[in-house]
Amino acid sequence: MSELFSLLPSLLAAVVVGYILGALPLAVLISRRLGVDIFSVGTGLTGAANVLRHVGKAPGLFVLLGDMGKGALAVIVAGLIGVEGPWLLLPAGAAVVGQWKPVFTGFRGGDGFAALGGGTIALFPVLGTISVAVGMVVTLGGQRMPYTSLMGLVMGYTTLVALNVTYGHDTALALGNGGLAGLVLANALLGHRRRRNVEAWDEMEDLEEANGAPERSGTGS
Repeated sequence: MSELFSLLPSLLAAVVVGYILGALPLAVLISRRLGVDIFSVGTGLTGAANVLRHVGKAPGLFVLLGDMGKGALAVIVAGLIGVEGPWLLLPAGAAVVGQWKPVFTGFRGGDGFAALGGGTIALFPVLGTISVAVGMVVTLGGQRMPYTSLMGLVMGYTTLVALNVTYGHDTALALGNGGLAGLVLANALLGHRRRRNVEAWDEMEDLEEANGAPERSGTGS
């Protein structure tokens, strides 16, 4: 317990730094500079995929690397100020939350995939890099299929656990990282469902407007 209390100031600082790094609105700034409001196109998310589809390949790649860098830097800074072991998952998670709900853009952000990927690479430099690469290959290779980012996340995390078990690395840390992956996956699924509901509602309103307002029946005296 005394060890936790002595670590608490560094841990709190690492979480705050992780959130601020994750919240830096790279996608918004780059898209705006190129004349695109990223919130008004595609999914409305500030992720690399939305930038890639609606702004361009080069800006999308830049956002992807930048967002991954934010997640990795959150873990690296935490290690430099004395946070280690499973506690490193907290600043990594803070970077993901920063990408979800960035204070700089009115809490409108992205899915957190890239921040998670960068944090994973920082936590597992070799195995994490391989796992993230697998996830990216699955995502890019299945662009014509639905939910490719979610499939990439699942495959990447499965690869990470398999490699850790095979080569005897920190399986507990890998499982903890899996908890973060699960949160990112759940948040993405909720986001997809919410956007589908909004689109269905908009289509219903458009149909009603096209057909005219329904006649109201009343009783005459």
